[in-house]
Amino acid sequence: WSRGHNLSVQGPFILLGFPGPQSLRAGLFLLFLLMYVLTLAGNMAIISLVVAHRRLQTPMYFFLCNLSFLEIWFTTACVPKALATFASQNGAISFAGCAAQMYFVFSLGCTEYFLLAAMAYDRYLAICLPLRYCSIMTPRLVARLALGSWLSGFAAIAGPAALVVRLSFCGSRVINHFFCDIAPWIVLSCTDTRAVELASFGIAFCVILGSCFITLVSYTYIIATIVRIPSGAGRHRAFSTCSSHLTVVLIWYGSTIFLHVRTSVESSLELTKGVTVLNTIVTPVLNPFIYTLRNKDVKEALRRTV
Repeated sequence: WSRGHNLSVQGPFILLGFPGPQSLRAGLFLLFLLMYVLTLAGNMAIISLVVAHRRLQTPMYFFLCNLSFLEIWFTTACVPKALATFASQNGAISFAGCAAQMYFVFSLGCTEYFLLAAMAYDRYLAICLPLRYCSIMTPRLVARLALGSWLSGFAAIAGPAALVVRLSFCGSRVINHFFCDIAPWIVLSCTDTRAVELASFGIAFCVILGSCFITLVSYTYIIATIVRIPSGAGRHRAFSTCSSHLTVVLIWYGSTIFLHVRTSVESSLELTKGVTVLNTIVTPVLNPFIYTLRNKDVKEALRRTV
């Protein structure tokens, strides 16, 4: 065990990425680079618009700024290393670097669940309790919900991360992924991984189902309220205030829930890798466009800025 533990600390891991001919790697490099640049530009544009326009300085757009800021760092945690792997064909990464990348990617992912739940609660108050919205959703509560989302996201992964870094790796050190995911580490470990798997499942169960429950309950009340609005224009106006958030929620939960509903960790690594691309690269790119194209206030602010 001691020898395995020493190897796990001293020797580097190798990120396999997407093995294939040079043309495939070059194409993936350009695709990942384009998506990364669009993610940075789009989410920074959202933050700049909200800061520059007083009309957008409301709880809804404060949460949106937090989400955009999170997407920038969520993508940055894994894409630059993937680009370096594609460019150099050398996916070497140290044990400490791999553990740090894993911790930040999953912590930011958990934070996104909590932020989306907070945004759903905000939309519930705005549509179902409009007369009490300002008295309930005070700046103090908004700040607490945002800060709580960040702190909860980073605290939730602390336990599984502490268990993961104690694993030993005696054989292959090739990680079948383009970033340091927990599942490939479990496959490579030569020690008992039941504690890690149980802790990871428990955190995923609590975070995903807990935030999903808040979101579902919020939208159940929202839809029931919208249906009771007598005029079609009123229903459309009410739904337009939450349609962007609902679209993001469906994309995010659709991809991430799949990652935790698997019969075998090892047999589903290739499929998991493909779905993770949607989760870590495509979704952060889509969010700014979804909020820009489907939100009247953001479109108006963008038009004035341009």
